[in-house]
Amino acid sequence: MKKITFVAAFLVSFASFAQTWNVDKAHSKLGFTVTHLMISEVDGNFKTFDATIKSSKEDFSDAVFEVSADVNSLNTDNENRDKDLKGASGFDVEKHPKLTFKSTSISKVDAKKYKLTGDLTLKGVTKPVTLEMTLLGMGKNMRTQKPKAGFKITGTIKRTDFGVGGMPAAVVGEDVELRAVGEFEQQ
Repeated sequence: MKKITFVAAFLVSFASFAQTWNVDKAHSKLGFTVTHLMISEVDGNFKTFDATIKSSKEDFSDAVFEVSADVNSLNTDNENRDKDLKGASGFDVEKHPKLTFKSTSISKVDAKKYKLTGDLTLKGVTKPVTLEMTLLGMGKNMRTQKPKAGFKITGTIKRTDFGVGGMPAAVVGEDVELRAVGEFEQQ
């Protein structure tokens, strides 16, 4: 009984010290790059997304990141390509309208660099991914005086691991570079 009480007290005390940080969408971007015809790159991004961080440590070494995006908001600056990507052989937005990421662990590499591991769900497939994360800086919102933090997260996934795209790798690259840049404000 004492052990259960101690664990419950620990969880309550952790929850009371954990801070929530919400993404400032006006200063953030969630996107990707893929090779086309093995000679150029195509960039895309998701116009509608959300992200939060929960952390009880100032250096974010215990942070939990959660990201979701409306796949139908995908934009590559080409309507025909966007339509194909949203279709059944692409992201299949009718059946799978959201992509999600939730971190499962974070490890500090140096003062501002981290390895962020988590579960990425895309087109109904969930796989663990490890991403590089950089704390770009800390500051303060001039209007609200609330703390702000900026992060850059990058990594590479294989699109076919998630069942995305029926094109051969010679047309659309197998590797997709992920890139997220975000400002977060402490709540």
